[in-house]
Amino acid sequence: MTLPQEMPRLYGDGVVLRPFEDCDAGMVMTVASDPLIPLITTVPTSGTHNDALAYIERQRSRLAANTGYSFAIADAATDRAVGQIGLWIGDIDQGHASTGYWIAPQERGVGRARAALSVLTDWALGLDAVARIQLYVEPWNVASWRTAEACGYEREGLLRSWQQVGDEREDMYSYSILPKRR
Repeated sequence: MTLPQEMPRLYGDGVVLRPFEDCDAGMVMTVASDPLIPLITTVPTSGTHNDALAYIERQRSRLAANTGYSFAIADAATDRAVGQIGLWIGDIDQGHASTGYWIAPQERGVGRARAALSVLTDWALGLDAVARIQLYVEPWNVASWRTAEACGYEREGLLRSWQQVGDEREDMYSYSILPKRR
């Protein structure tokens, strides 16, 4: 079971999932002050251009490190980055992948997360190595779990004290999606 060794460009409803580019540093800098994104991702809290470029370089290195595919979510009309989504393959030898996503605060509420998750999910479920995609969402994050459900993910349960978020252990809803049976 092989996975693509190069980052694809994936096209969806008004979005393009593409490799990160240096010009995306401004968008990364805008989310540094978000109250959640830097706590659950590697987005730097400093908001400096150099730290944003270091974040972008980490995203570019994910595939070479065999940890996954990190995509910039870009507006299809302008190619301007508005967020990030990844397919993480640490357990791919078991057929398991996971995903997570974020949208810059000023870009939320117009369906980009749903469009990005939909296109990523369709692509990933088409890979022979992927038998299951998992997704974890904080119970209070209604927009995120509605996005998952709109893309066909099913809630499997509540994982108590699942993830460290800042100084606290947080519960997470567990979601998954499986390829359609033939």
